[in-house]
Amino acid sequence: ELLASSAYGERWARHWLDAIHFAETHGCGHDLPREHAWRYRDYVIGALNKDTPYERVRKGVGYVPQGREIFGRLTVDENLRMGLAYKPGSTPVPAELFELFPVLKQMIHRRGGDLSGGQQQQLAIARALAAGPKLLVLDEPTEGIQPSIIKDIGRVIRMLADRGTMAIVLVEQFYDFAAELADQYLVMERGEIIQRGRGRDMEDEGVRRLMSI
Repeated sequence: ELLASSAYGERWARHWLDAIHFAETHGCGHDLPREHAWRYRDYVIGALNKDTPYERVRKGVGYVPQGREIFGRLTVDENLRMGLAYKPGSTPVPAELFELFPVLKQMIHRRGGDLSGGQQQQLAIARALAAGPKLLVLDEPTEGIQPSIIKDIGRVIRMLADRGTMAIVLVEQFYDFAAELADQYLVMERGEIIQRGRGRDMEDEGVRRLMSI
């Protein structure tokens, strides 16, 4: 479950969220609500958290940063193994990652920096999934990605969400992508929640307009 304390002092929770969408109004950024913190179970998410990356992974949190931040000089295989860094060295890369993103299998020995932007994004998501997180946070995964790859990424996110074994937080400015995937949404502006609701109601509730302001 995801527990969030909003800028309005309300507490919002739902058991095993399949997918949550944090929608951003244009240019406002996606800081946490002022003086509050998002929590997953007892785990604080965001700037208030001082854990190292491997400590976050060990606690079941996978993170795909804006801009991907893969290791350009490492191979695809080595990048994926970075997602397993806190586990024993003999731990294999999960075969399912190559089923989700077949292109990574084809380029397993290629350096990350030689991949296209879309391929790097798939690598970043696969790296976050390698350790089997219970919470996956994706920060603008469609940024600078070609439409065909966006569809592939959306398919994987929906598949993972439908399993019901992982909570997914998607931070996104591409309305159509977010609306297709979101089960629940929050719109934030200057660090405050200004609107929330069910993903299927986003169009009727004017979220597209809010994101174009």
